[in-house]
Amino acid sequence: MARVQCVVVTPEKIVLEREAAFVAFPAFDGEVGVYPNRAPLVARLGPGELRIRDKDGTTDRYYVDGGFGQVRSNVVTILTSRAIKVEDLDAEDVNKHLAEVNAEVATTEEAMTMKAKELTRARSQLRLIKRVN
Repeated sequence: MARVQCVVVTPEKIVLEREAAFVAFPAFDGEVGVYPNRAPLVARLGPGELRIRDKDGTTDRYYVDGGFGQVRSNVVTILTSRAIKVEDLDAEDVNKHLAEVNAEVATTEEAMTMKAKELTRARSQLRLIKRVN
């Protein structure tokens, strides 16, 4: 049975490198699913869930913080600034961070953009935590 090789890279390290039966990643404009022999693709990632399913049906889930995804020759490469296993996310910490960001007053356009990005990240993490639990 054909497989897909999945590689997840952050600026600090290679987070993951393994075979999978199926990989799904959050493109900026929707989710991309990858089975073996998929057509080549390069996509901008949005913050969200990376799912890696093994042939036995078990699925590992990661939160990825945007970046780029490439599919080529049965290799899925995810380049992202952050990749965190969903079970390592703490709902209390994320809720605290969300409250802190909401309380911040953004006075410049740059600060408003950063605040919006942080809110999107925190809300995305909370959705993943709720989905898994």
